[in-house]
Amino acid sequence: METANYSVVLKGVTKSYDDHQVLKTIDMELEKGKFYTLLGPSGCGKTTILRIIAGFTSATSGEVYLDGKNLNGIAANQRKVNTVFQDYALFPHMNVYDNIAFGLSVKNVDKATIKEKVTDALKMVQLSGYENRDIAEMSGGQRQRVAIARAIVNEPEVLLLDEPLSALDLKLRTDMQYELRELQQRLGITFVFVTHDQEEALAMSDWIYVMNNGEIVQSGTPVDIYDEPINRYVADFIGESNIVDAKMIADYRVEFVGKEFDCEDAGIPAGEAVEVVIRPEDIDITAPEQGKLVATVDTMLFRGVFNEVIAYDQAGNEWMIHTTDKVQPGAQVGLFFNPEDIHVMRFNESEAEFDARLEQYED
Repeated sequence: METANYSVVLKGVTKSYDDHQVLKTIDMELEKGKFYTLLGPSGCGKTTILRIIAGFTSATSGEVYLDGKNLNGIAANQRKVNTVFQDYALFPHMNVYDNIAFGLSVKNVDKATIKEKVTDALKMVQLSGYENRDIAEMSGGQRQRVAIARAIVNEPEVLLLDEPLSALDLKLRTDMQYELRELQQRLGITFVFVTHDQEEALAMSDWIYVMNNGEIVQSGTPVDIYDEPINRYVADFIGESNIVDAKMIADYRVEFVGKEFDCEDAGIPAGEAVEVVIRPEDIDITAPEQGKLVATVDTMLFRGVFNEVIAYDQAGNEWMIHTTDKVQPGAQVGLFFNPEDIHVMRFNESEAEFDARLEQYED
């Protein structure tokens, strides 16, 4: 592998603290100029990866490359990497200008160059005119932009963002998602974003790494991860899911809830116990005789752009349906879905095995 073809490469990276292994053989290849997200629950190892790339902590084993250069043993302040922290880590006794200029001042950059770079950075984050504002007078969203400006003013090749939106309210958080994505595209540098929020990851990323217990469970585009989850953990973590026990009958044929259905999965031995996931938005409510399954409505909640219906089939399986239809609790309805809406998941299938199976049958 030519590491120079990528912005960041991690090869066989592990991290342990005493007897506790935090990271288990992490391999990543991050292309230049793309938005990557490390997604997973607290304690899964995603922030540790960020700290290893930044140089704040060392890997127990493995290698880290930046633009083809091995970073092992290179100090944090000598890496062309900057980090935006969850708490922003701004200096409260400095105004906006001095906060952004701090890193350049430490490097003894001349004042004229500092002024030019700070002015450009403020334009990029839409804070022109705020140079003399005290940090205490800034809103949460403005402070986040100051933290980003302070990072990009040093012209890093990689920007690391450790859950920088988690402290914001919902509307501001959504607004900042758009702003961060647009900023990344304008700058054209590699962003590595850490979050536990799956909606954030789906909205912002070119590529997502889903993590659990120190391992990368699955990686791919947001569409890949959402439409083709490798297992129950990914399906549950990324969006709402209906998951039921099933059995593979043959290629493109699966049985669940006592019935056989056409599907688009292949390469799984006949008779193997599997699980099936169908997303709530992929199920249509019909008259009972027109459905592929019959269910009884338990509840209906209004969610704004759709109604969330919970219904139970005759085997007792719970089904969540997102629909614009209105149904009454206690009503019998049909549940209709297409073969492409059924995704079969194997137990204990590795990502490599999953990818190989998909590639073989897509060809």
